[in-house]
Amino acid sequence: MGRLDNFKANVRRAYEASRASARAKREQEERERREADQPLPEPSEPEMLHHSTASRDDVDVPYALRIGGAWAWRIIVLGFVLVYLLQFLGKISIVVVPVLIAMLLAALLGPAVRWLNHVRVPRSLATAIVVVAGLGAVAGTLTLVINQFVNGLPDLTKNAAEGVQQIQTWLKNGPLHLTDAQMNSAIGEVTKTITTNKDALTSGAITTATTVFEVLSGLFLVIFTLFFFLRDGRVIWRFLLRLVPNQAREPLDRAGVAAWASLGAYVRATVLVAFIDAVGIGIALAVLKVPFAVPLAALVFLGAFIPIVGATLSGAVAVLVALVNNDPLTALLVLAAVIAVQQIEGHLLQPLIMGRAVAIHPLAVIIGIAAGVVLAGIVGALIAVPLIAVLNTAVRSLAERPQPEPDSVIVKAPPAPAA
Repeated sequence: MGRLDNFKANVRRAYEASRASARAKREQEERERREADQPLPEPSEPEMLHHSTASRDDVDVPYALRIGGAWAWRIIVLGFVLVYLLQFLGKISIVVVPVLIAMLLAALLGPAVRWLNHVRVPRSLATAIVVVAGLGAVAGTLTLVINQFVNGLPDLTKNAAEGVQQIQTWLKNGPLHLTDAQMNSAIGEVTKTITTNKDALTSGAITTATTVFEVLSGLFLVIFTLFFFLRDGRVIWRFLLRLVPNQAREPLDRAGVAAWASLGAYVRATVLVAFIDAVGIGIALAVLKVPFAVPLAALVFLGAFIPIVGATLSGAVAVLVALVNNDPLTALLVLAAVIAVQQIEGHLLQPLIMGRAVAIHPLAVIIGIAAGVVLAGIVGALIAVPLIAVLNTAVRSLAERPQPEPDSVIVKAPPAPAA
């Protein structure tokens, strides 16, 4: 029995020793797992981090310098993108300019197409009627202007020659007292300059021929683009909206519709103001018996599409024609008429008609026209203000939060019961 008891005791001790070893091993594993799950100890010297820093390297950079640097590199990137975009548009200006002109015409003629469509005229037929009628009006106006110019050109040439003779007489008998030899020398220098630059003038003629071809091709592009803008404008806009993310389509659509309405209002208001200016100055020219009254009125009408600057320049041309063909008194009367029309436009027509269409500060208009002239010449001056009006309306629409409809029902969640 003694040996059996000893055997049992040895087995019990071995079992308890194995359990103690397993228990110690589990405790060691639990201790290591708890130590692995604990966060790292904080550094002995705490770092002053700011929410604007992206790495520890930015800690020692002042906050104002970090913000300025962030703005600076983004502005530089946007500037490069804008420069290359303008260069690209300049290379394809023969396409971009007709498309922009077609957009302006579509904004002007769109209500006519909608009215014909409202009286049950098919949209394609309504678009064709409006485009053909617009082309007929332009062709008739150009025919009238050209006929007036051709009929009055001989008299104007004669009067201009007499004016040059009067200038020569004044140069000899006036305060300058120039001699015939000095005037002949000046005329010879001008002739020599023309002869020397004969090649440049010839290349200029070739460039002019190329420009005529570009104008004709641009005219056809304007007609076809205008037709499809008037007929499928909404379809084209919906296609463009599908190119943006879903969450941006609704605000972008709202901004685009508002911008297009603003563009239409601007173009129609500009046409009305230009027509009133042309009629006023044309009547003054006809009463004063200044030649080319109709062509000069048409020039005033076209010049009025460039706000502030265009009507002034076209009025100066009318004054110059009156001075060459008539006399200084008539030129002064034409100048007075131009100034009167400009005052009526600036103080009555612009606030009453244009102010209701778009609200743009005169400083923005002047800067926009100057930038447009620098970037794209006359075409840039023509589209600068409409572009500013469109961007102004679009940005305002995107910045505004959409308000609920008056007849919409807003269901609010019931208040939580009191505890």
